[in-house]
Amino acid sequence: MTQARAAGGHAMGAARDLRRAPRHAAYAAGQAGAVAHVAAHELGAAAYAIKAARAAAPEGDGEAAGRLECQWQRDQLPEALRELVLDDQRLRTDMLVGVQLLSARRGASTDSQAHRAAAMS
Repeated sequence: MTQARAAGGHAMGAARDLRRAPRHAAYAAGQAGAVAHVAAHELGAAAYAIKAARAAAPEGDGEAAGRLECQWQRDQLPEALRELVLDDQRLRTDMLVGVQLLSARRGASTDSQAHRAAAMS
């Protein structure tokens, strides 16, 4: 696990210098390795991968590309875990959207929470 976390940290560090799809892809790899030991973060890598697919798509096709990536991810889930993961996603999306709305009222920036909610919807 130490090696995975270190590799994830390196991917996250590399992402800082990148833009658009490559940046989101690097963050997805970083999330997958760096936070795998924390169950509450399991959707982060999926959200970044969806953002990467959206950013890599030709102009006007980003939304469709994101939905295809999301569906592909869901199709990879073992049947025994699918409903558990999707329920968790729904709960987190509701929670993150609520935090986003509350923070927007306060004028705070919640970019990381907002993009996860948007990516997973």
